[in-house]
Amino acid sequence: MKGRFITFEGGEGAGKTTVLRAIQKKLENAGYQVLTTREPGGSVIAEKIRDVILDTRHTEMDNRTEALLYAAARRQHLVEKVLPALEEGAVVLCDRFIDSSIVYQGVARGIGTDEVREMNLFATAGLMPDLTLFFDVDPETGLSRIGKNEGREINRLDQEDLAFHYRVQEAYRSLASAEPERILTVDAGKTEEEVEKEAHGMIISYLKGRA
Repeated sequence: MKGRFITFEGGEGAGKTTVLRAIQKKLENAGYQVLTTREPGGSVIAEKIRDVILDTRHTEMDNRTEALLYAAARRQHLVEKVLPALEEGAVVLCDRFIDSSIVYQGVARGIGTDEVREMNLFATAGLMPDLTLFFDVDPETGLSRIGKNEGREINRLDQEDLAFHYRVQEAYRSLASAEPERILTVDAGKTEEEVEKEAHGMIISYLKGRA
């Protein structure tokens, strides 16, 4: 691949989406070709799958069904949007990717990390991000932010109990510990400006190191 695939991960209310948009502007101003996208979603078909997954009315959804839908959306999104952009040499900034499925479905839902990882590596034909930023914030803080953000969509994950969100945080921390070269941790408990500065610095250091 000619481009660079950088993903943003974290629990609910970590602020990664806001930071992603800010970094997009900074990279474009610096002359980089940038594509920003999200999961689940990012393409017409994948966005329709997103609507099914996150619909607050779908409380009866089975955990494995949920995991399979995420993987299906990921495949479609990858083929339609991510891979073409990488071939063109773009820096792709993606809000969530495989690590989200490993954490949310593999650990927090209890399906199993190996099972979910293999399912998703099949969906992506083995593609993994070049760099991942994990925005680490206390779940209570993150959920409090969501409650104050009137413009943010409310989805099924926001309805889970606090214990679920703590499992998510610990699972992300475990992944970051296991893959320190790929996954860099950002202290998302700081101010928005501080978080943005730290994340931007990490990405610029990576891109200049790989230029």
